[in-house]
Amino acid sequence: MRPKPHTSLSLKLLLLMCVCIAFLLLFVLRSRLTSSSSESTTSLLSSTCSSPKCNKIPSSVSKSLIHYTTSAITPQQTLKEISVTSKILDKKSPCNFLVFGLGHDSLMWQTLNYGGRTVFLEEDEAWIQQIKKRFPMLESYHVTYDSKVNQANVLIEAGRGTECTSVPDPRYSMCQLALKGLPSEIYDVKWDLIMVDAPTGYYEEAPGRMTAIYTAGMMARNREDGETHVFVHDVNRDIEDKFSREFLCDGYMKKQVGRLRHFTIPSHKSNLDMPFCP
Repeated sequence: MRPKPHTSLSLKLLLLMCVCIAFLLLFVLRSRLTSSSSESTTSLLSSTCSSPKCNKIPSSVSKSLIHYTTSAITPQQTLKEISVTSKILDKKSPCNFLVFGLGHDSLMWQTLNYGGRTVFLEEDEAWIQQIKKRFPMLESYHVTYDSKVNQANVLIEAGRGTECTSVPDPRYSMCQLALKGLPSEIYDVKWDLIMVDAPTGYYEEAPGRMTAIYTAGMMARNREDGETHVFVHDVNRDIEDKFSREFLCDGYMKKQVGRLRHFTIPSHKSNLDMPFCP
């Protein structure tokens, strides 16, 4: 009867060896997987970040962050108003962005359109020179306006004539409201976004935004194809309210947030029979 205990002991030893071997295999496999994972991570990092520059933000973005962090002067628009245009830039940039006005928010607009072209049109030549000294990277041009706020009622009536509701190139238009003296390259670019936040329009002898609003709408209609997002600020004022509704059209208005209106205007060149307003 002695062999029975011996067989039982042998089985126990065999079982213990199997457990040890199993643990050893698991340890080896785990070590190899960890090593492989570490090598893959190292390889991925080296392939995606082979230069120290890949960890840096662009210089223009850095300057914008520093400026707005240290400046006591804030942009003219509110956060909610800015967010309307910012959301479109998120989808469209890098793109072509034309801004009527040069102000404390100009560096922000250029930064939000990083990699695109952002152009500013300004009435005050001395202000342009002052801004250029601080931010030479901004592309801006001087514009002269012949209109005055006290002519608004006459101009809105003139704008309803056939010479203003047809869709020629603004520089060749017979309409009183068309801005014909802009730099030639402004007319040649297909603008994806246009912001009207100038010229000055809060007193009777100021140029007002009548011609800027009308011309922005005609640039949008006159592009070869696609659509243009047009934004008008200060629509709480009579001229900005009436002229944006009249020449950018209620039917093209997407939304109003605070004092900012957003219009999306399609090209009319592919279908000359399109009505001026839908």
